[in-house]
Order: sequence, then C-alpha cells, then structure tokens
Amino acid sequence: MNVVGAVIVEEDQILCAQRGNTKSLPYKWEFPGGKIEKDETPVDALIREIQEEMLCHIKVHEHIADATYEYDFAIVHLTTYACSIKEGFPQSTEHTQLVWRSIDQLDELDWAAADLPTIDALKSKA
Repeated sequence: MNVVGAVIVEEDQILCAQRGNTKSLPYKWEFPGGKIEKDETPVDALIREIQEEMLCHIKVHEHIADATYEYDFAIVHLTTYACSIKEGFPQSTEHTQLVWRSIDQLDELDWAAADLPTIDALKSKA
C-alpha cells in the first residue's frame, strides 16, 4: 500500500493527527495524508487527500522521508513531504483530534510505526 503524509508546518509547529477508533491503528498519531490512487503522483495524492480530509489547500515542498512498515493488515510504504498551508485552516473530518506540536514535543504522542522515520528525519534536520 503506497501512502503519502504531509508534515504541515506553521510557525515552527507541526500538525499531528490522531486516528479514529474505527480505523486501523486506532488512536495512533500520524502525519495526515492517504493512499496514492492509480495514475496519481505522490504530490497530487497528498494535495487531494489533505483537501478531502482537512478541507484546506496545501503547498508541497521538499521530500522528508520514506518508510516501509509491515502491519498486520498491510505493508505500508509511506513517503512524507514538508508542506505549508496555502488556503484555509485544517479541520478534522476523519481524525479524532488535530494538535500542533514542536519537533521537541513529537515524542509525547503515540505514533504509528510507519511515521517514526519521519520524526527521526525531522529531528536530525533541527
């Protein structure tokens, strides 16, 4: 399963999204995003997913990390990108909650395993 995640940064704070209890990996934290559809680039998929899930528009910047993790339900290939908000403000339509955290505060949350390499990459650049 190929998925993309947005590391949305505003004023040195990163948007973190908590998965709902009806999803796989309930209540785990993740960088918002979703599946790449057929004939879609990772960047196009990320823009679409954030627009659908968070009702805002983002600008995608540089690539941050790639990770592959084997969960009990699928092998997930996650690619993350640094992003900024172009229009609107993120609203939770699929997640239990959204919070903003600094890089130093990311470890306080219980992250999905596939997202951990992105956190490591962010810390190494800080």
